[in-house]
Amino acid sequence: MTDVAGALPELIAQADQALVRTVDGLSDDQYAEPTQLPGWTRAHVVAHLALNAEGLGGVLHGAHVGRPRPMYASVERRDADIADLATASPAELRERLLAATARFTDALGAMHEADWDGRFERVPDGPTYALTSVPLMRLREVEIHHADLGAGYTRADWPEGFRRVLLDSLRAFRTVPLTVRATDLDGTWRYGDGDGGPTVTGTSADLAWWLTGRGSGEGLTSDTGELPEMEAW
Repeated sequence: MTDVAGALPELIAQADQALVRTVDGLSDDQYAEPTQLPGWTRAHVVAHLALNAEGLGGVLHGAHVGRPRPMYASVERRDADIADLATASPAELRERLLAATARFTDALGAMHEADWDGRFERVPDGPTYALTSVPLMRLREVEIHHADLGAGYTRADWPEGFRRVLLDSLRAFRTVPLTVRATDLDGTWRYGDGDGGPTVTGTSADLAWWLTGRGSGEGLTSDTGELPEMEAW
């Protein structure tokens, strides 16, 4: 529980504040503009971030009061809710996001040590996840999708603490054998199963962006001259 009790809540608070500033600074017309995510406007991304906070906040609250609940009612309902909320007015979207981030923060702060034991479902009868993974899940959603908005905040703005956390956590998602070496952080990160694979070098932000399946490896070099293709995440 070291991360939950230590660095992650502060990183989430910083990420939320930066996101809300960006969203508040958008003109109404900018909500309809495209983002880094295919088929999603800025309104879709903001709607997703609001609903994600509500869902994860609900998971934490359920664990705290002893009434476990899934994050979403179903995959279909989750997608439909995003599409529906994305049609709301910019003012409503801003208010929904602000209220949702506050709800998540309150739920996180209310958790007792014993509340973190156990697991939760993303959707009913689906795979389960450790409750201790919730803060990291929320932090990744906020920071990565903030950059996806394409509204002035980029991967270069990610705090060092988040860049380290993201590079560490992506080990669970990348099966292609490779090593990455960040030019602005100490250490290297090993991904995938088995030995071998290229060593990819660049800034921690550029490496993490590429590892999430974004961009084409801008700013990175590989000792084999080639970069493995990363599936979008």
